[in-house]
Amino acid sequence: MTAPGRTIGRLLIANRGEIACRIMRTARAMGIETVAVFSDADRHSPHVALADHAVHIGAAAAAQSYLNIAALVQAIRASGADAVHPGYGFLAENADFARAVEQAGAVWVGPAPEAIECMGNKARAKLLMQQAGVPCIPGYEGADQTEATLIRAAREVGYPIMVKAAAGGGGRGMRLVQDPDRLPDALRRARAEAQSAFGSGELILERALTQARHVEIQIFGDTQGNVIHLGERDCSVQRRHQKLIEEAPCPAVDAALRARMGRMAVLAAQSIHYVGAGTIEWLLVPDGHFYFMEMNTRLQVEHAVTEAITGFDLVAWQLDVAAEKPLPVTQDQVRLEGHAIEVRLTAEDVPAGFLPQTGKIQRWVPSGRVRVDHGLADQMLVSPYYDSMLAKVIAVGATREQAIGRLRLGLRDCALLGIATNQDFLLQCLAHPAFVRGDVDTDFVGRMLAAGELRATEPSARTLVLAAMLAAGLPAGAGAQSNPNERPLLPLDTSVRLTWSQRRWEIALRFGHDGLAARVLPWVLVGEGDQAQAWAAANGNGNGNENERGNEREAASRWVLIEPLPDRLLHAREGQSLWLFDEGLAWAFEIDDPRAGVSQPHASGTLLAPLGSRVASVLVDEGEAVQAGQALVVLEAMKMEHTIVAPFDGYVASMAVQAGAQVRVGAPLATIEPVSA
Repeated sequence: MTAPGRTIGRLLIANRGEIACRIMRTARAMGIETVAVFSDADRHSPHVALADHAVHIGAAAAAQSYLNIAALVQAIRASGADAVHPGYGFLAENADFARAVEQAGAVWVGPAPEAIECMGNKARAKLLMQQAGVPCIPGYEGADQTEATLIRAAREVGYPIMVKAAAGGGGRGMRLVQDPDRLPDALRRARAEAQSAFGSGELILERALTQARHVEIQIFGDTQGNVIHLGERDCSVQRRHQKLIEEAPCPAVDAALRARMGRMAVLAAQSIHYVGAGTIEWLLVPDGHFYFMEMNTRLQVEHAVTEAITGFDLVAWQLDVAAEKPLPVTQDQVRLEGHAIEVRLTAEDVPAGFLPQTGKIQRWVPSGRVRVDHGLADQMLVSPYYDSMLAKVIAVGATREQAIGRLRLGLRDCALLGIATNQDFLLQCLAHPAFVRGDVDTDFVGRMLAAGELRATEPSARTLVLAAMLAAGLPAGAGAQSNPNERPLLPLDTSVRLTWSQRRWEIALRFGHDGLAARVLPWVLVGEGDQAQAWAAANGNGNGNENERGNEREAASRWVLIEPLPDRLLHAREGQSLWLFDEGLAWAFEIDDPRAGVSQPHASGTLLAPLGSRVASVLVDEGEAVQAGQALVVLEAMKMEHTIVAPFDGYVASMAVQAGAQVRVGAPLATIEPVSA
């Protein structure tokens, strides 16, 4: 191996969270000092504490901190960093930032700015790939962006068609259009989203390929002109074009297909003289044909599964290549062994429509049996300013079946209390027969949701009893791992009412000489308003006659001896909110105040923000007539959009927000008044 042309002694990571922590671990192992940058929101974040040095770069909003090139250049100079790693997201694929780093005298850990520009625009990238002989999806990439031209091009390409932002990725500015009548609206909304996210409203069109897998090839190039690939990853399990589960190798790719896809990926990289880590993304259709989608000129979120089956540290390779060292292996020395799968744990309330979540992490205990990449800590605040991904959980096995089993166990070990996550949803995906068979495509999640096959797991009677014990103060010490087998000094007879996801139970507890006995009574409201009465039904619904209800109450009211209890309980409590980790899932309960009256939920015309967010767009005006389900306001948080719709037919009595405004959770957005009969 030749001597490096450049030396990296102090590395600034222009990113945050789990990827900043992951890069720091490799840099430290290589004897390189690290510099963290942080916004106001991240002042106490783990990636700041992990670094050797840290520099404040601005306010919480990404535009004023992690996307602020001037502030980052100032941080490079102030810290004395001689290299910059951009991680992924933010400015990782920004050619202007790469140039600014080099002009500041630091090494850019990534491809040349010219290569970033070549692949940063999807239209330009497709033209380059077509010229290089790389197979591309049929579509339109022309400079004429008028609506009439795009509509005519879509008709020529054929439906269904995909509308994409030319300048971006990650699902932003992307719309699937099945019907020509819906194309004009899709074009307008995609263009507006692309302009907001990437500063460019340019669009391309592509034929939507059905039953296709999203398969990507990891490539690496060095300054000596060597380019190799490290096999493929299957990223087909997605929602709204956001990846949820990634694995390597792909279950549908054999050695011959891998060689063909790999050769084309290397050809694509060589055509632009690529240096560093990159990914060529393909759509693979059932007949074995594959088509270029885009190239990511950076490290990928899912790089860990490639590391697991190759044994290579890809961040170390990035740093060595940036220091002008040659790649450590040739193509014929690359061996893929075993199978690896990764899931993305995100801050989302899945039953509420994958609503992004913000708030305080009360407790975080990652699994000790699998790899968990994260940047989390107890009492850390999850803000609305950044991506909703919290952690990545990665398992590897000798076979795919073994990897799935280990990942399910590892994911069930990860305890995060305080905010809702997609943990239950991921576990159900991993257990779904189609996934277990490896029979997935990019519409896998959509089909499962449409069929009602992925539903929230409900708490068991055991979980409810444990939660009731904690709510009753037994055992003491909220926020700790407590021993529920501790007995009170005196006999106890009490009951607790708990609410979970709009369902309510009363749990009665008795401690006596024989141990703990409990009964669990689901409660259903009968009547209206504050005078409503509550009765217990074993099946938790209000159907059936009074005689049947009486039988249900009698069955449900039986006392059951609870033994044995788990040795330790991980839980937290704040006010009337109680979080408990049990049976591999985190549960969030509200403890009902027995003195409060029971009231029925009712429809309201005042629409409140369900999360702290930015108002991306306001789609109606005051006085405008609206129909139930009509989109009124689009909110943006954690790089995701959430649409607020009219609850019933009526008119907009008042509009409390305007586009670009920041709103807190619970803030009024609009008031809809029903039309008088």
